[in-house]
Amino acid sequence: MSQPVRIPADVDREDRVIGPLTARQLLILAVTGIVLYGAYTLTREFVPLVAFLIVAIPIGVTAAFLALGQRDGITMDRLVLAALRQRMSPQHRVAAPEGIRPAPEWLGSQVANTSSTGRAKRKDSAGGTDAAASTVSPAALRLPAEAVTDTGVIDLGKDGVAVVAVCSTINFGLRTPAEQESLVASFGRYLHSLTAPVQVLVRAERLDLSGQIAELRDQAGGLPHPALERAAREHAEYLDQLGRATDLLRRQVLLILREPLLTTTPTDGLGGASPLAALTAKRRAAKQAASVDDATRRAAEARLVRRLGEAVELLSPSGIVVTPLDAGQATAVLAAACNPDSVIPPNSGLAGSDEVITTAPDDGWDASAFGRAAFPTDAEFGEAEDAWDNDFDDTAEDPDDYANSAGRYRS
Repeated sequence: MSQPVRIPADVDREDRVIGPLTARQLLILAVTGIVLYGAYTLTREFVPLVAFLIVAIPIGVTAAFLALGQRDGITMDRLVLAALRQRMSPQHRVAAPEGIRPAPEWLGSQVANTSSTGRAKRKDSAGGTDAAASTVSPAALRLPAEAVTDTGVIDLGKDGVAVVAVCSTINFGLRTPAEQESLVASFGRYLHSLTAPVQVLVRAERLDLSGQIAELRDQAGGLPHPALERAAREHAEYLDQLGRATDLLRRQVLLILREPLLTTTPTDGLGGASPLAALTAKRRAAKQAASVDDATRRAAEARLVRRLGEAVELLSPSGIVVTPLDAGQATAVLAAACNPDSVIPPNSGLAGSDEVITTAPDDGWDASAFGRAAFPTDAEFGEAEDAWDNDFDDTAEDPDDYANSAGRYRS
């Protein structure tokens, strides 16, 4: 009779080699110990032991801290390497896929003249601000996604293609034990059918209720009973107050499937990659990426569509509806990931940064939408002419005589 077994939450933790130490931790500690022992062997004849310990103890403590310490599930050695990599990378990146182009000569000379003039004024307060600003060298921003096709497939360049689908949710806690076992078994069948990695992303974004509020107010007058109209308007006011008083968020579950351009087959009879294949994987992948053509990319998209269809079929018995995102929705998800704190979350209805916003030819220009008319009307011209004092002689005053002019205006 089978028994349920709990799977640890950290399924990606490294194997323990000796006691609680992993191979990475053993390597750091062993290298540090060998270096310190070698240094002591070479210097013990002319360096006192106390002086050597003063230098060796901080080094050993630092190595132990890097090997054994963790923060947010990441080992300290990886965290330090990531910090150094981030510090050495360009701090200013711009969206320029074609590369950074130099500024025109006339603009560079104008900036140089302006900075040289302002440097004398801000020398005491700003210090080296201008010098630091002049050393800023922006780099091109390289994003993993290169394009989104009309069918919603995300082009990842040499890394393959990906597709994003939104998944509905079910209430697991309100189900009976038998129903919960059925749901777990159904989801387990989908996990067992996976032949490539997938990502389940649960993200939160701001909720905009302006559309629902406007719809309630517009349709409230057409309801058959005054009580219904009053209830609709009160509900609209409640939603408006709720949106102004709190930050409304909604959660969305996304299923991301990625497919490499070229499939990799097992090189041994056990279904896994051999050590020799693992050593030459990067070199082989670089050579294969250079020979990718349109047929290979279409084949990868076909495999991706087949995997998406399998996900739809296997998750539907659990009550989970998987809906692929189109090009506009996938672009909105990528834009929201790049700017998660946006007040207005990106959506497929918003115009892109490279799109020109125009009005339909039949629609007139509504100048009142901007708060006032674009040009003064005849009535406004008449009011302005009536308010004008023709007896006032502005040429009789000296424009530089501010004291006398102010005295005449006060009198």
